[in-house]
Formats: sequence, structure tokens, C-alpha cells
Amino acid sequence: MIPYGRHWIDDDDIKAVVEVLKSDWLTQGPKIDEFEKALAEYCGAKYAVAISNGTAALHLACLAAGIKEKDEVVTTPITFVASANCIVYCGGSPVFADIDMVTYNIDPAEIKSKITPKTQAIIPVHFAGIPCDMEEIKEIAKKHDLIIIEDACHALGAEYQANGEWVKIGSCRHSDMTVFSFHPVKHITTGEGGAILTNNQQLYEKLLLLRTHGITKNAQKFVNKNMAFSNDFGPLRANPWYYEMHALGFNYRLTDIQCALGLSQLNKLDKFVARRRTIASMYSEAFKKIEYVKTPIEPETKKSAYHLYVLQIDFEKIGKSRVRVMTELMEVGIGTQVHYIPVYMQPYYGNERNYNKQRCAVVEQYYGKALSIPLYPKMTDVEVTKVINSVKGCLNV
Repeated sequence: MIPYGRHWIDDDDIKAVVEVLKSDWLTQGPKIDEFEKALAEYCGAKYAVAISNGTAALHLACLAAGIKEKDEVVTTPITFVASANCIVYCGGSPVFADIDMVTYNIDPAEIKSKITPKTQAIIPVHFAGIPCDMEEIKEIAKKHDLIIIEDACHALGAEYQANGEWVKIGSCRHSDMTVFSFHPVKHITTGEGGAILTNNQQLYEKLLLLRTHGITKNAQKFVNKNMAFSNDFGPLRANPWYYEMHALGFNYRLTDIQCALGLSQLNKLDKFVARRRTIASMYSEAFKKIEYVKTPIEPETKKSAYHLYVLQIDFEKIGKSRVRVMTELMEVGIGTQVHYIPVYMQPYYGNERNYNKQRCAVVEQYYGKALSIPLYPKMTDVEVTKVINSVKGCLNV
């Protein structure tokens, strides 16, 4: 079976994890700081905060941004539900903007049309690994004084051009925070895991606090001085057991075990992305002349990390439903998926939150034809060829 995505763990990864298992630390040890610094350096950001998973990272980013009840946040409906749920967790309301049909990313013109006095933030999603139009989105945010949280869970290793230079996703050059996921189908994995990157020290300190129950052990920030300090060792030395809870935080911490794996995987990220791009090129070459199939488009100013390879198939023209195509491919050992059901079509949003009227024409056109085929760096050329031949056979080419 060739799945649509999977991880690649080698002996170096296993060795890194075993070393931690034999150490004095399993969680909240030195590997967390090492991983955070390495990730921030790779992306070109000042700070990184490792989080238990990508969804938790989105949640904390919204909390740090101050999203609250009655606030609105503009995002895309072509994404995993977590990109919208994180807003609801904070009491806010997602507002769905349509996509453009070239990159399938959120359309800046549609963002503009959705902004109201209640809008507090924008969450652009770099769908399938292709960067959004971040310069334009930043201009919109600047004009309306909005926070930008990049959902880059598909885009670690991606780049885009700005002012004549290539900018890595995660640098936060045109945003306040960037969120990554390290789920096994992503570019690197920590099992489960995520991270938030930022260049803003105040946001960084908020994220650290919220990640660990809202608790601080920083003596300079203690409020209850009488409880925190005694005269035994001088006025600036806190009692050794003392800590304070300053906010309603969460236990969203990542472990040393996971960060050791992440560090090992990060060393291979460029190789992983290069292989993804090679496979994507093989697919695009193979399918480019099929008139009822549209392959992903990578603009010259963007370098996709190719988390996904999504075909747009005119199922009516081939005389087969999407269900039939997926079933036939499954029968020959090819796993496929649909990314994604528009979030506003989910029963929770449609029925419970009355999003039935928030429809996006381009989104629904895209959704009706979307099919993701296998793409992951451990795929061999033989497996890629099998996918190509199987898809062509199923489409009667």
C-alpha cells in the first residue's frame, strides 16, 4: 500500500531518542531549548516555542494575540478544522474568505471584503506548502491594525520572494507569529508536536507562560513579594519552592524525547523537501497533457514545500465519480485523500454556529474536483511510477 503521506525515521533518529531515554531528562530538559534554537535559526526568526501539537500551537497563538469573545478572525475554509477551531477556543468567530484558483490559498482581495470593525486578526494558511501572498496580506493587516498568524503546518521549508530576496516561511518577516506542525505526515516529525515562531519578545514571553499552566518561576515577575521572598538569603532570592500562576494557561509542553527526534529530523529537512519537489515535478510532467486534469501551479516567486500534491480532476468528463476513482486506486494499492472538506460545511459550523450562509464559490469549485495523491520523501521512483500509471489507468488515459 502506498499511502498519501508518511514519515521517514532512520537509525540516526532512533539513536537520538535512545540517548534521551538513557539520560536524566525525559521531559522539560535541555533538548527542548536546543530544538527551539535550531528551528528558529533555520527559519530566520528570533524565537521559537515548542508545543505539544499543531492545534495547541494555533490555540496558544490566538490566546497570545488576545483573541476573545465577539472578535472575528479571517481565515480560509480549505484547511484542517484546527485553523478555525483555534479561534472558537478563544471565544472568537472565524470568518471564511474565498481562495484563488491558482495556488488554492486565501485570496487577499477576499480578505479585504471580509474585514469589519470586529476583525482582530488574519490566519492565512499556506495550503499544500505554497506560500500565501504575505506582503499583500501584511499591507492589509497594517492598514486595519490586525495581527497575522501564519498557519504554516504545510509549509516548513517553503520560501517566497520579497524585495528581491528569498524569505523562508517561519521567519515572521510579514507576520506576528508562525505555527508549524510535526505530525508524522508533515515535513519533519516529533510524533505529535508543533511550534510557534515569532520576532516579538512580548508575544514570546506570553507563549512561554501559556504553554506551562500560566506559571512562572521568574523571581523578577513575582507579584506576592511577601510569599516569594524571605530574609534568609537576601531580598532578591526567592524561596526555592516558590512559583506563581499569572494566567489561565495549559499543559501544552513538548518532551525532550520528541525534541531529540525533531532535532535529528531537522538536519534532514532540506533533503526531505528536495525529494518532495522532485516527486512533484515527476507528477506534473506525467499529467500535464491530460485535458481534464489540472496539476498544481507553483508561481515563480514561490518555492513550495509540497506537503500535498492535489490534482483537480473533472470527474464528469472521465465518467467516474471521485468515490469510484478513489476506490479503484485503493484496490491497486494507491492511497488518496481529499484536502479538504470546506470547514463551513462541517455540521458543527453549519448547524450549531449557523455558517450555512458563508459560502465561497471558488472553494466549492475546488472541492468538487480535488484529489490528493501520494507524496512523501521516502517514496521510490518505482513507487512514483506506479502511482502515475495507476492514476492514468483509472482516468482512462
